[in-house]
Amino acid sequence: MNKNSNSYQIIYAAVMVVLVGALLAFIYMALKPRQDENIANDKRQQILTAINITSSPQTLKDDFAKYVVAQYLVDDNGLIADSAQNVAFNVDMKSNVKQEKRSLPVYKCVLADNSVKYILPIYGAGLWGPIWGYVAVDADGSTVFGTSFSHESETPGLGARITEDGFRAQFVGKQLVKEGAFRSVEVVKRGQKSLTGADYVDAISGATITSRGVGTMMLDCLKFYEPFLKKLADSNQPLNGKED
Repeated sequence: MNKNSNSYQIIYAAVMVVLVGALLAFIYMALKPRQDENIANDKRQQILTAINITSSPQTLKDDFAKYVVAQYLVDDNGLIADSAQNVAFNVDMKSNVKQEKRSLPVYKCVLADNSVKYILPIYGAGLWGPIWGYVAVDADGSTVFGTSFSHESETPGLGARITEDGFRAQFVGKQLVKEGAFRSVEVVKRGQKSLTGADYVDAISGATITSRGVGTMMLDCLKFYEPFLKKLADSNQPLNGKED
């Protein structure tokens, strides 16, 4: 075959495209399990961060299994609806928040001092893209024990600072239930106060939109847990026998 002919060049290009495509597909399939595991480990660490546990890559899985003693979904009445293995961990919050009827994942944790915490995932929008996180609540169903926040594309030094300890620490001790009613923690411009009587924290200077995005996603996601939080306040445990 004439190597200078159009037909040869077309066939050659087609073969190379097929070979390169097959090679890339093979590499993707070979690396996907490791990528999925890295994503899962990052999620585990974010969950543990909400209860102030930092793990090494070598101990992360063991620490997660040690402190997260149960996970489940609760229904609109605050009762446990599903406690299958990994049922909360497998919820994709990005798609979940778009559903008319959301799944409500809960992670029950027991710390070294035997205190019980409940971690609730949240998901929302920052200035440039998605933001998400986890809120750990005491067994009283109201007091914030800890938080962790993350983002996809917020500005370094500005909106990206929602991940920093200084911002996260402001939420510790704030109340989600006041005078018997759910009131999520608000994020307001420094020097201002909440107009609703809710507990509040200061926004990050120069990143007001992203900071308020945190407050908005907490309200939008945690309001669905109000029946669950009230049951915790009433009994310090969900009123359902599925949690063992």
